[in-house]
Amino acid sequence: MGRLAGAVGGPVGSTAGLLVWSYVAGRQLDTWLAEALDGTGLATSDYVALAGVAYAAEDDLLSAGDLADWVVQTSGGTAKTIQRLVERGLVRRVADPDDGRRTLLEATGPGRRTADRVATGLFSRLDADLAGLDVAERKALRDALRRLAGVLARG
Repeated sequence: MGRLAGAVGGPVGSTAGLLVWSYVAGRQLDTWLAEALDGTGLATSDYVALAGVAYAAEDDLLSAGDLADWVVQTSGGTAKTIQRLVERGLVRRVADPDDGRRTLLEATGPGRRTADRVATGLFSRLDADLAGLDVAERKALRDALRRLAGVLARG
């Protein structure tokens, strides 16, 4: 990493470090999540989509496009993920009351219970894995990641 930053130099060098460490952390988080979900019967993309639908505001159901943005997935990949969740009875498609051409996604009772059960396990495991970070460090990390996600989403 030091050679890359040195070769690039200046403020771009710190940007190189941000790119590298963001990528490494993202890949590690993907691996961590896949391992944490082992035994739940849900793939990473399935759980993230289910959680997005289950935890959307009561009066703010998601469209497939909204969900694709949330899970950072192509529309085709999102369609396949939605279909798997529908087939398992975790999510259902409902008509958009404001636009008859559009459908929205709603978690079923079993979908909400599954999302809650899995979330409880994930939060417990992550809390234990992050034991070396105090509350202030966790908040700073969360805030920085939220800002990074927002900046990257805007392009």
